[in-house]
Amino acid sequence: MNKDPKALSDIKIHVKWKLSALWTSVMFCYVYGDFFGLYRPGKLQMLLDGRTPIGPTTQGVLLGTAALMAIPSLMVFMSLVLRPSVNRWVNVVFGALFTVIMLITMPGAWAFYIFLGIIEVVLTGLIVWYAWTWPRQVADSS
Repeated sequence: MNKDPKALSDIKIHVKWKLSALWTSVMFCYVYGDFFGLYRPGKLQMLLDGRTPIGPTTQGVLLGTAALMAIPSLMVFMSLVLRPSVNRWVNVVFGALFTVIMLITMPGAWAFYIFLGIIEVVLTGLIVWYAWTWPRQVADSS
């Protein structure tokens, strides 16, 4: 086999590491989107008045939001430690769920949010794709 002497060295990255890195990237986009959202006129006043986009600020609303947003945070770690069979399905389900959530929340949003939302949809779509196409082990015939 003739190798190009100028070719750069590369390694094969396991799907678990790819999934973990994708969830990490998704979380950065979520955090930046929420942070930049605070600069929208009236947003801070809305928070100070105890209102959220879905109604009044209550412990239940904040707990529900925290529980929902804990999932991608936990998936950074869980993608590395879960057994492959469980890992695959958890990533497919949560990747698809967060893709749908982003698509529902994007219409009518400011340009920065749509920009980050498109990136998030691509990232969560890649999570679903990498998990769905997770390579199978070749059976040892010896």
